[in-house]
Amino acid sequence: MTDRVHPFTRVVGAIIIPFLVAAVVLLYPLADTTDKLFAWTILPPITAMLLGSAYVGGIVFFVHVVRPNRWHAVRHGFPAVLLFATLLAVATFLHWDRFHFGHLSFIVWVTLYVTTPFLVLAAMIVNRGEDPGQAVAEPDATLPRWLRILLALIGLCSLVVGLVLFVAPQLAISMWAWPLTPLTARVCGAILTLPGMVNVWMLGDARWSAFRQIFQAQLVSLAAILLALLLRGGELLWSRPSAPLLVCGLAGAFVVYLALYVWAERRRLRAGARYTEGGPS
Repeated sequence: MTDRVHPFTRVVGAIIIPFLVAAVVLLYPLADTTDKLFAWTILPPITAMLLGSAYVGGIVFFVHVVRPNRWHAVRHGFPAVLLFATLLAVATFLHWDRFHFGHLSFIVWVTLYVTTPFLVLAAMIVNRGEDPGQAVAEPDATLPRWLRILLALIGLCSLVVGLVLFVAPQLAISMWAWPLTPLTARVCGAILTLPGMVNVWMLGDARWSAFRQIFQAQLVSLAAILLALLLRGGELLWSRPSAPLLVCGLAGAFVVYLALYVWAERRRLRAGARYTEGGPS
């Protein structure tokens, strides 16, 4: 067990990153032009920006995969990406009539979501057995059991809600903070599964280093979502209770995740200082 990221996995990350960058450009600053430039028309534009925000976090995650790194530091992000990509592939074929056939972005979208689940799964198989487990060669912070259980429960709720919205999109259409179609409801559900899948892994892994870089991606994604809400607040249906609840929930999640990140980083740095002073035990 070398805890290395295999070259194949780095290549997969390097292939995916340019597509994510292009999608972010089309979905975030150009959210009003999806009818002309994207694979399918996304209305209202805040939904496009939500999907773009998820891709922003994906860019941060796959940059960590591509750069010199340890497998255990990115390992728990791969099941989340696998589920997300699989759900979007299924949603594509369920709503085939909503797409812009023949458009370059449509061809790229279909190619990406037909191949990405298999590439990500292959990367997970190639790297199986590389994680050395709880024993790492350098100092690391340990997350308390109560905190891991709490975050895992929150993640499980997000995962379940996301899957329910994907399976029964009509539930979201009638209650969501802004107008949705069955396709965009399923996309929102798929996005909710991302943090859910990551947090559930905390039940079996106490290492902060196993989640630190993934949390960086989640923080960037949350910041992008909050900016989208700020810029597109007029598209929210404030008469629905879900609108203020969603805004407050996302803002609260960002504050909590940021506080957790800072707290865990301080623990890691203190462990590093003790490791340097006393040497490896």
